[in-house]
Amino acid sequence: MIRLIATDLDGTLLQPGGVLSDRTRATLHAVDADVVVVTARPPRFVQDLELTGTAICSNGAMIYDLTNREVTHAQTVPLDVVRKVSEALAEVIPNVGIAVETGLEVLSEPGFQGFGPKNPHRTLELLDHVFEEAHQVVQMLAWAPDAEVDHMMEIAREAVGQHVSVTHSGGLGLLEISPPGVSKAATLESLCNTRGIGKHEVVAFGDMPNDLSVLGWAGTAYAMGNAHPLVKQACTNHAPPNTEDGVAQILESLFRL
Repeated sequence: MIRLIATDLDGTLLQPGGVLSDRTRATLHAVDADVVVVTARPPRFVQDLELTGTAICSNGAMIYDLTNREVTHAQTVPLDVVRKVSEALAEVIPNVGIAVETGLEVLSEPGFQGFGPKNPHRTLELLDHVFEEAHQVVQMLAWAPDAEVDHMMEIAREAVGQHVSVTHSGGLGLLEISPPGVSKAATLESLCNTRGIGKHEVVAFGDMPNDLSVLGWAGTAYAMGNAHPLVKQACTNHAPPNTEDGVAQILESLFRL
């Protein structure tokens, strides 16, 4: 029996352009199970989707109550670790730019250009100013122009993996760096424990390497048809792509809607 649905957003639940289709919205409301969004996005990107329930944000660093629109839990990267990791990455990744997610906004140094116009961030004159102004850091972002992101992730994990968790969600040359031990799966497992839900009662959907921890933990896991090769290799079950409302199609079948 499925009691909880854990789904990524971009490239999974959402259509291109970040759109939640009418079919998918209706399906989520129809299923007899908890729906938990599990995303690299911060809360401000999920609150306008008009979903209810819970969102695990910033790759597990934050839990957000979608109904009451409030953060109920946050794990942070200590600022001394942020500095140490930034210095280490600068030594091994050419032209790397650093930004930090505070939970309220993204602060970046001038060399960081990892976001497009739909993802605004505030650029400060110096990286030191970023460290000084950030009241907390729930996620670091590292961007390098034209970098191959899988290779970049390997290099970063070797350099700073003892201090932080490093992954990516497919952005060109963009790494997502979380507090040590923090992952989508760790936070989802903790949330499920508080609700008395076992992993065998969870079905999960994802498309990128930052979804692998959740897909590996859940009792049933689906890689999207548009998923990263590593994700497809890791999952026995494959859903249609997000452009075809793949999550909705699978849920309609599982719940006989």
